[in-house]
Amino acid sequence: MSDKADIKVVIVDDSDFSRSIIRKMLTEEGIEIVGEANGAEAALNVIKSKKPNIVITDIVMPEVSGIELTEKITKNYDDIAVIVVSSLSQEHIVLEAIGAGASDFIAKPIQKQQLIDSLEKIITQD
Repeated sequence: MSDKADIKVVIVDDSDFSRSIIRKMLTEEGIEIVGEANGAEAALNVIKSKKPNIVITDIVMPEVSGIELTEKITKNYDDIAVIVVSSLSQEHIVLEAIGAGASDFIAKPIQKQQLIDSLEKIITQD
């Protein structure tokens, strides 16, 4: 990936409001949202069909947590980066997310510039 136009993102959050905020931030920057999901199982289906470069996921979701989803993604798709976002930002949660394979962790409420900086950091690592 060389620029924002090459990024394809899937947003995973059980909150419609949170997904809409992230969607708005990214589309304003010209970043393509190829899918959204309100839980891990739906997310895995979207990921399989849409083949994103980046997945942005919340941690706290019903049934399967964002940490478990991150582990599944990084185990099965080595070409997909995961950004974990959460209102839970205690150090052990951040370390757990990174340990699961997340490329970055962003605390909610998400600041647009922080999200864009995270995406740009991931792009330049490729």
